[in-house]
Amino acid sequence: MLTKKGKYGLKALAYLADVPEGRLAFVNDVAVAENIPKKFLDAILGELRNAGFVHSRKGKAGGYCLARPADEIKIGHVVRVLDGPLAPIPCASKTRYQPCSDCDVATCQIRHLMLDVRNAIAEVLDNTSLTQMKAFGDPDELLVAQVSA
Repeated sequence: MLTKKGKYGLKALAYLADVPEGRLAFVNDVAVAENIPKKFLDAILGELRNAGFVHSRKGKAGGYCLARPADEIKIGHVVRVLDGPLAPIPCASKTRYQPCSDCDVATCQIRHLMLDVRNAIAEVLDNTSLTQMKAFGDPDELLVAQVSA
């Protein structure tokens, strides 16, 4: 399940994707616009900065901007940075695999099902850019999708 930290991080990145190139967004502006507690947002943006998703500048004229184009930022990578592995259970994780103490990894039906779940989640998130995610909420894009259906 996506945590509030992961959700807020994605919302902040989506906000920053709309900031014109060469400009910075104030943390308070992002917090107010996206309804995110400012202190929590400060910590999240620090993690996103450390992971290379955003640049920051301190001081009166400081703020945040994306470190690279929104179409180069994959949602799966952001979620892993903020929330950890995508797998629903540790024995199905690729990045933080831990065997279960109560089952045989080769024959456990639950593990095999959760591997499929993990792979399906990764397929969607790892192939969706920030630009694509932002389009999901665009009223024009929703209208096109409804007309096409």
